[in-house]
Amino acid sequence: MISRLFLIVFLSFLFVSSSFAQGMEFFHGTWDEAMELAKKEGKVIFVDAYTTWCGPCKRMAKNTFPDPKVGEFFNENFVNMKIDMEKPMGRTFQRKYPVQAFPTLYWIGPDGETVHRQKGAQDAVTFLKLGKHVLSKVDFSRDLAKDYEGGNREPQLIYDYVKALNKSNKSSVLVANEYIRSQDDLTTDFNLNFILEATTEADSRIFDLLIENKSKIVALNSKEAVEEKILMAAEATVKKAVEFEAESLLDEAKDKVKAHAPKKYAGFALESDLYFHKAQGNSQEFRKCCKEYAKKQIGNDAKGLHDLARSMYESFNYDIEAMKDAEKFAKKAAENGKQIEYYITYASILDKNGKQDLAIKSAESALSLAENDRATRGKIERMIQKLKS
Repeated sequence: MISRLFLIVFLSFLFVSSSFAQGMEFFHGTWDEAMELAKKEGKVIFVDAYTTWCGPCKRMAKNTFPDPKVGEFFNENFVNMKIDMEKPMGRTFQRKYPVQAFPTLYWIGPDGETVHRQKGAQDAVTFLKLGKHVLSKVDFSRDLAKDYEGGNREPQLIYDYVKALNKSNKSSVLVANEYIRSQDDLTTDFNLNFILEATTEADSRIFDLLIENKSKIVALNSKEAVEEKILMAAEATVKKAVEFEAESLLDEAKDKVKAHAPKKYAGFALESDLYFHKAQGNSQEFRKCCKEYAKKQIGNDAKGLHDLARSMYESFNYDIEAMKDAEKFAKKAAENGKQIEYYITYASILDKNGKQDLAIKSAESALSLAENDRATRGKIERMIQKLKS
């Protein structure tokens, strides 16, 4: 359950907008079939180059790939593959794409060229940032832009161009509005689908057209697809609210979700407020929102509690009251989740709060879970030494 437009700041941890994400889905065909699919869908191939005995590979498979936010983003934007480097496909893969450490993460374009390569396991937040970085390097709209700028105004080309601009995180508003103004009848099936694709911001005329024709667009697609688009557009408007420090845009986004996707409103409103107040550096309002969010949305979920604690620690570690709250969230996350990362975060917060003895105990709990992962054990041991000194 994640939003794909807010992979920045706090929303990297929290934005939830779909009830269907269940972690990453991996393609199980051949490499040639993956390339064919990537070309057909205009996607980049993500490859997890791993081995069965690699500890960091196992950790990433256990903690990162199943993350709902990771699944939502990577399933939408990439053809995902896991390739065992000790199997025939892996050995063939390495003839063109060097792998000297495990895991090595590759992003490969449909032309077979490497877009990005990253060594080492990544946590969910860093992995999402990497995915977004890769997309920013790929311009899906370049070839279509040449045709459009050359005067081609065929409806299908304009639709494909708008879709490619959206996929490349570029504004499609001018192109979409020009097309819409040229149309006498916006209720044709093609134009209704065009409106759905072109809706990118809640504070726009195109969003209003989506709402005016909502029942017809739902009939052509699905209620879920339309509600997801409403949420994505509202998220983009919240992002603008932060950029322009305009609380009125924040309120507009929340109001439109409340009116047109009411079942999603409670979580969306809280997450939007969290994002806005964190970006504004308003620790008091942020703390208030965190407590409400933890109570109404997270409950005893260890990962959600950990993400709240981590976000507070990273942004408001100068605020004594915020750090008290962060300590409570981190403690509960560690107790409920019993994962290395949670204990380390809890130890860091305890250290910041002047509770070195408890910090050492938390770090030692993390060490006991590291088992044979020498790199992780080394980092934790260094942390303990620092705490003791």
